[in-house]
Amino acid sequence: MPLLSWYNRDVDLTRAALAPYRLLEPVAEHSYGEPDSSNLLVKGDNLEALKALLPYYGGQVKCVYADPPFNTGQAFDDYDDNLEHSIWLSMMYPAMELTRDLLAEDGTLFVHIDDNELAYLTVVLDEIMGRKNRVALVTFKQGAPTGHKAINPGTVNTTNYILIYAKNKAKWRPKRVFTGRERDKRYGRFLVNPESPHASWKFVTLAAAVSAKAGKKMAELKKELGDALEGYLNDFVIAHANQVCRSARPDYEAVGQDVRQAIDASHASPAEVILLERAKHSEMYFLGGERILFYSSKLKEVDGELVAGEPLTTLWDDLLSNNLHKEGGVEFPKSKKPEALIKRCLDLVTEKGDLVLDSYLGSGTTAAVAHKMGRRWIGVEQGDHAEKKCLPRLKAVVDGEQSGISKSVGWNGGDGFRFYKLGVPIFDEDGHIHQGIRFEHLAAHVWFAEIGSARSVHASKEAFLGAYNGVGYYLLFNGILGDLSSEGGNVLTRALLRKLPPSDGPKVIYGESCLLSDEQLRELEITFKQTPYDIKAR
Repeated sequence: MPLLSWYNRDVDLTRAALAPYRLLEPVAEHSYGEPDSSNLLVKGDNLEALKALLPYYGGQVKCVYADPPFNTGQAFDDYDDNLEHSIWLSMMYPAMELTRDLLAEDGTLFVHIDDNELAYLTVVLDEIMGRKNRVALVTFKQGAPTGHKAINPGTVNTTNYILIYAKNKAKWRPKRVFTGRERDKRYGRFLVNPESPHASWKFVTLAAAVSAKAGKKMAELKKELGDALEGYLNDFVIAHANQVCRSARPDYEAVGQDVRQAIDASHASPAEVILLERAKHSEMYFLGGERILFYSSKLKEVDGELVAGEPLTTLWDDLLSNNLHKEGGVEFPKSKKPEALIKRCLDLVTEKGDLVLDSYLGSGTTAAVAHKMGRRWIGVEQGDHAEKKCLPRLKAVVDGEQSGISKSVGWNGGDGFRFYKLGVPIFDEDGHIHQGIRFEHLAAHVWFAEIGSARSVHASKEAFLGAYNGVGYYLLFNGILGDLSSEGGNVLTRALLRKLPPSDGPKVIYGESCLLSDEQLRELEITFKQTPYDIKAR
């Protein structure tokens, strides 16, 4: 597979591994709502925050939405987006590596980007995620060809892109999502007497039915309503979808024998509607050899409303990013994404209770949408944005604010979130464990280093961390067995071994030192690892 080369690539390939493990420190005064909420708002550097989350959430995130700086060469008030390609790639590569490790096996990665770095990003993500796991490139219409953009000659750029990757395409199970479309004007007939037996059904034109309902001729309606006429007709069609219809000629050679017989019967009695009842399929009606199709078969519920729907495509041109200044109640010029866009992503690949991550949280849109949709969420944002933009917006969400998707999902408030900041690294510059590190912090890192998956935040505080594939894992640290002396409790001895909770089979034991001989360790099927040197911390 082709690989992208850039300045300092070899260094960047190790950047994720070299990023320090930092603690997540709670900030009680910024947490809000339910005190035991599983939602997290984290203030801190993107890469270090992702590394800090790994021991607790590795392999558990169902959906990641990433909206990184686009590298457009413009100086925004909210971000310095003017980066060289190599610097931008140096930022993206390690972040996407850690993001991949946080994803569940059936998880999905959405990366929102524009055309400045789209080609480079695609090659990099093919390398990190696997080209076979790239499932779609969505074109997102985020503006209109108006204003200063339309003055210059040439094409006017109105689109962004969303790259979609599965963690493991073999286990990826997206849902069937529909989007609204314009009224299908081929449906120009109207069934006048739907309650009568089908053999005596009568039809008029759609225009005649609308005129009869309004008590006015179509010419009068057009003059009265002007541009609003199409909306009026659309409402009429939706309200009478079981009567609005059109005819279609079936491919006689491509249908089954039962359908052919119905077509033949319809030709034989051209003035009579013929009904074909099918045990495992919907009924079919024929008139004059043609099938009658009703508009009701096109209707889908989209964002709480019945509309003419079509399956979601890779062209999303119905979610414009204009007029977003009121969503969420925070200003975020040129960078805020519509809540409806995030909802569509979550509709496609998540269920209630699934975990959603956005480590470029910006104004807090992803967290706000996930919260309203009943998903668990983790949002990461650095600097003042975490407190000045994300925090007030998410507090308002908990309180039931009604902008964005609130009405379409029936949001009225509830739940809460916990606010964290990045603390000191687990290990200092010399590789030693920082003073003040608690047992549960180190246990989480040991478990993740050995198993590659997260340790539950509710795991019991004991030396036996658990068993995996027939191997028991132990950590001797901070006097976990009750001996708080400088050496006792953290040194593996015969006496201490007898105090350890039993585990059948081989054991891996972490401690400061070991007084058992190599021969004794082999006999007892123990692999001893010395802290901190044998912990894969970097």
